[in-house]
Amino acid sequence: MKLNQLAPQAGSTMREKRVGRGRSSGMGKTSTRGQKGQGAHNKHKGPGFEGGQTPMAIRFPKRGFHHFGRKTFAVINVGQLDKARVNGAVDAAALVKAGAIADTLAGLRVLGDGEITRPLEVSALHFSASAKAKIEKAGGKAVVLPAAAEATKK
Repeated sequence: MKLNQLAPQAGSTMREKRVGRGRSSGMGKTSTRGQKGQGAHNKHKGPGFEGGQTPMAIRFPKRGFHHFGRKTFAVINVGQLDKARVNGAVDAAALVKAGAIADTLAGLRVLGDGEITRPLEVSALHFSASAKAKIEKAGGKAVVLPAAAEATKK
């Protein structure tokens, strides 16, 4: 079977209802909306419309602050680095390829949870003090990248 031979099951799909095409369309003069009233007029019903009462989005006060410029970072622990199937130079792109992190986001941060047993040269935007110490103790190297260099990799 090929993709061009696929078809939906018989009776599983229905034709789209084409309203507003006149009296001979089978949908009648009012296009299935009935006579007059709120439901017949398209003016009101939309997302957030609550039957005329003040909508929740307006009723409740807004609180707090959301920093729209805030960056989220990909975070990995030293123990996860040890288990990741990467050798030699390790950076965010290599970890994504290995499946250790899902996305590079705004850059990589390495934290110190867990133990590392093999020497790795890790490049990241930030290392915690314990992570840096553990990497260097295992014979590896912790390279701190400038933020601008990480942004151009994406």
